[in-house]
Amino acid sequence: MLQSQTAAIALGSNLGDSPKILEDALKILAQAPGINLCASSSWYKTAAVGPPQPDYLNGCALLDVQLTPQQLLITLLEIEKQLGRVRRERWGPRTLDLDLLLFNDLILNTPQLQIPHPHMQKRAFVLVPLAEIAPEWIEPISGATIAQLVQAVDCSGVYL
Repeated sequence: MLQSQTAAIALGSNLGDSPKILEDALKILAQAPGINLCASSSWYKTAAVGPPQPDYLNGCALLDVQLTPQQLLITLLEIEKQLGRVRRERWGPRTLDLDLLLFNDLILNTPQLQIPHPHMQKRAFVLVPLAEIAPEWIEPISGATIAQLVQAVDCSGVYL
């Protein structure tokens, strides 16, 4: 059995019944082997990044996991697929997007997985909900807390 680790993930949806899809994703995560759902943020309405598309509902969750980062990524991708995700275009609309943001203080850079998430520091739609549930978590590359990082981005366009 692997030692327990803390992971932070981002959840987003802008197709279908987004509130239900996001809640269903949390329920599935909470029941997945090796995962304990510790906390989840409020849902925030945010403007989409990329091609013209509906606004997103975004949030974050903290997980206690007994999985490797790669195993957790596989689980997240399976849950996306289970809830109707079809990958068509980069940054296109989606029923569900689950991103692995942080895994303890791990820094990992492989072709399949980068931790911390490479765009996290620039995205208010990730930092605002993450700061709600993990303000003191230190992002290992910058050495800044999530609360400090959220102060450095434009948070207009992120609404409860």
